[in-house]
This record gives sequence, C-alpha cells and structure tokens, in this order.
Amino acid sequence: MIIKMPAIPGGKMSKVGKINVNAGDKVDAGVILVQVETAKGNRPVKAVSEGTVCKILCEEGAEIAPGAPMFEITEYQADEKPAKEDFNDMTQTGTTQLSADLLIIGGGPGGYVAAIYAAKNGRTVTLVEKSQLGGTCLNVGCIPTKALVKSAEICHSVNNASVFGVEIDGNIRVNMKKVIDRKDQVKNKLVSGIDYLMNKNNINVISGQASFMDQHTVAVTGNESCIIKAKDIIIATGSKISKPPIPGMDLPFVRNSTTALSDTELPKSIAIIGGGVIGMEFAFLYRNLGVDVHVIEFMDRILTMVDHEISSEMQAIAEDAGIKIHTCSKVLKIQSSMNGTAVTSYEDKNGEHLLVSDKVLVAIGREPDLEGLSLELSGVLLNSRGRGIEVNSAMRTNIDHIYAIGDVTDKIQLAHVASHQGMVAVDNLLGKHTAMDYSAVPNVIFTTPEIASVGINEDEARAKGLNISIGRFSFEGNGKALTMNEPRGFIKLLKDNESQKIIGGSIIGPDASSLISTLTLAIANGFTEKQITETIFSHPTTSEVIHEAALDFGIGALHQ
Repeated sequence: MIIKMPAIPGGKMSKVGKINVNAGDKVDAGVILVQVETAKGNRPVKAVSEGTVCKILCEEGAEIAPGAPMFEITEYQADEKPAKEDFNDMTQTGTTQLSADLLIIGGGPGGYVAAIYAAKNGRTVTLVEKSQLGGTCLNVGCIPTKALVKSAEICHSVNNASVFGVEIDGNIRVNMKKVIDRKDQVKNKLVSGIDYLMNKNNINVISGQASFMDQHTVAVTGNESCIIKAKDIIIATGSKISKPPIPGMDLPFVRNSTTALSDTELPKSIAIIGGGVIGMEFAFLYRNLGVDVHVIEFMDRILTMVDHEISSEMQAIAEDAGIKIHTCSKVLKIQSSMNGTAVTSYEDKNGEHLLVSDKVLVAIGREPDLEGLSLELSGVLLNSRGRGIEVNSAMRTNIDHIYAIGDVTDKIQLAHVASHQGMVAVDNLLGKHTAMDYSAVPNVIFTTPEIASVGINEDEARAKGLNISIGRFSFEGNGKALTMNEPRGFIKLLKDNESQKIIGGSIIGPDASSLISTLTLAIANGFTEKQITETIFSHPTTSEVIHEAALDFGIGALHQ
C-alpha cells in the first residue's frame, strides 16, 4: 500500500516535517507517520491500516505536492496481525479496530491538556475530535474573540490619541476583512501548535464523531471510522451555543457568538440579546469599532455573576461609552422590516418596545454538548439537573474508569478550569488521588475596562453569613493607571475576620486580567492581609492597587 500526500485546498506545495518512523517499523492504523507543514498549519499523515513500513519515499524538509507518494507499507495478512489487548468482545467486522490505554473524547482545552499531561506521565493516549483541535476556546471562543477585542482596543486608542498629544488627521476606517483575517491567523497558529504538541507527545489523534457502544467501547464515524476499546476514558466534549425559543432566530441578520467571529461586514447598529459575559464583551468590541450598540438583558442588571458594585460600575461605564442598556427586558421576537433591517420586539414594565438595528447578536449562553455521544450506552449518569455529566472531586463519573471534564460537566464554563480538571482526572486514573478545588478560580471578562474576580464576592459572603471586612482602592489613585488614561474602576478585597485570610477579590480597571493572578495565588494559599502589606510591589504599576487595598483593612490606603 502506498500512502500519499493528502489533497490540500488550492493544490499548493507543502513541506515534509519530522518523519516519525523508519523502514522496517511495524505500525498500527492511525499512527502518525509524519507531520506536513501546509499553508493552513501542520497536518498529520497517518497509517490507514496495520503493517510494516517497507519504504520511505519522502525526505524531511522537502517540498511535496498533493498526491505524491510518501510511504510504502506492507499490510498484515489476517494470520500475521499481532494480538491486541481486548477489553470486551468485538463483533463488528469490516471496521478498523483499535485498543487504547487512555481514550479522550474531545480536543479542547480540557481534552488536549489532559492528553499531553497523561502522555508525559507515561500513558499511551488516543484522542478523538469531531471538529478541530483546540475546541471552542481556540477556534470560536476565547482566542478569536480576544483577537477581535484587541483590534477594537486599537481603534479606541487611535480615536483617543489626542489625549496623549498625538494628532491624527483624516477619518479612521475599520477594514473588517483584515480584522477577521488577523483573527484567523492567530487562531490557525495556535491550532497548528496543538497539532505539533500531539505529534511531539506521540498522541494518536483521530478525526470523527465518537459514540459509546458500551462502557469500554467507542465507535468513531466521520473522517476516520473505527472502533476503539479503551481501558480508561475521559469525556471532554465541551459545550454548544444555547438556542432560546425566540421567533425569528433564523433570519439572515441574526448572529451568534460563533458566526459573528467571521462577519466581515461591520454593521452601523446592533442589538445584543443578553448582558452576560459574551454579550458585554461583544458590546464593547462593537462600540469601540464605532457601532451603535443596544443590550437587552432579562435580569435587573448586567453581569449578574459578578459583585453587585462591579456590575453597577460597568453599567455606568458602558452607558458613558454610548452603549444603551435595557434591563428587566424580555425579548419576544425578531422580525425583518420592509427594507431588510432587524426589528427586535421586547417588553419591560412600561410595555412592549421595538428596536431597529442592522444586525442582532444572540448571546444567551452555552450548554453541555452531549450530541451524538450515545452516553446512555456507557451507563454514565447526568447530574441532578439533567444538564451535564455528574462527577465527583476526582472528576470520575459513576462508572469507575470513565471521567468527565470541562463544560460537559456544567460546573464552571472556563477553559482554564477544564485544563485543570483534565490534569486532576489524569492524576486520579494514575492512582494519585487528587481532588478538584474550586475555591480559587479566577474569572476574567474582557470589557473596556476589564473585570476580573476570584474567590467569593461580597454578595455571596453576606448570603453565607460570613463575618467579613472589605478593603478597597480606586484606580484614580494609581499613577500607572493615570498615565494610561484609565482612572476608572477599583479593586475590592474580602477578608474573613475569623481566619484573617483573604477569601475573595474583584477588580474592574486596567490590567485586571493580569492582576487577578496575584490575588488567585494569595487566596489559594491562604494569605492574610499582613502577608500582602509586607510584600513590596513595583512602582509605577497597576499592581500597587492590591497593596493599597490590603492596607485599607487596617490603617487605610496611603494614596487615597
């Protein structure tokens, strides 16, 4: 059998990367023979059946065209195939049958990190991904949105350049196609990097939809159909966009958080349904690009998951920036006007209203993705809400050798939580008895300015009846923030008066996404205010607000 270079869109030449096999090697179906560098990133070339590498017909570093021969493999005859470990009886015929030490279903931040961590700990890993490595986060979530946010921030900075004494003549024009192209370049580079890491750590990546057949068996259909018997399994299928029952959701001008990332046409106006994390990030993104933005939120305030004071401050900042916010409002339907613009009907305490805009973005949220998994055949149970897979602190399901991590558990929908859960799951299947701790999970919202929090907030502490003290400091008193022309916002620390430990922190202001790591370290390790006040913070930096807020517990902040 001759293994040829796969077809590449456009028929462009590619470059042969590291060859992973030698002539005479025995290989299984699905084993990566070589990585090829294409215009779209690294691409693995795999063995399609079991056999022996007879000849290597390409060289590392050489240019290669689609369809060019790369390897000659002598396939095993039926009586020559080496015996494989069999966990259950395989009755299917005509389908490639594989065995796996550890099978991971899903290649997002939870799945691919778990795969690398397990491989580095000596496990042989097979990973099945139905779409693209990197999952939602790298392809249509965290990374693409932050690339767009950066472009919007640049636009905002240029429009305000005169504050810094920089005068720009003429109109500023946003080339949305170039904005989207740059986003795609960043995304493709990172996805290509994950592909490289899979190869580097000898992780067998299979493209297709995984579906359980029983507790140890998974069928893969799609690009690479096969049946896999696995000793241990980690489910990391992530989440999908929730689809609220709003009439008109299928109209051509309606976007969601995925389709908006590829929209090369910048609207003059947009109505955003949902004032949560996704909705408010897009609200500032579009506003900084010059779009007229309306946010329609069902609850009585935006960003209900953050401290009440933070939410109020952000709403004031958003409104000052020109974002119109409609709280306590329920969307009834979306319609198209005679000239093709969007008409969103919503009601509040004053009755029904009509909002006209070029486009509508539905940003209601996400839900666990169990589609096509046939989870019922595995015996794995859902949580009490029937939404997400039930796991314990070891990330183990009710089936001893099956684990679940990330958004599919419906615990905390954050990429870094999924990654950490993946490492905890691997530790436990290795027998290390590690427990997942959610007491110090940082959360960042990339609005303008940023919001970040960790631990519990004041609302949660009061609800629990905790005896707390609050230390705060405004960015108005921070020299670095003033040089950045970003004086709005504050930091708020919570101290448990019984233990004297810092148990929570919320920040709204410049560099919040970076500052929160210091607070996470402090809370995770049980730091007291004294340990923070006795720490020297560099000047002039925004990190000094942490020191000042800790001083506020005692003698008071020095610069405010």
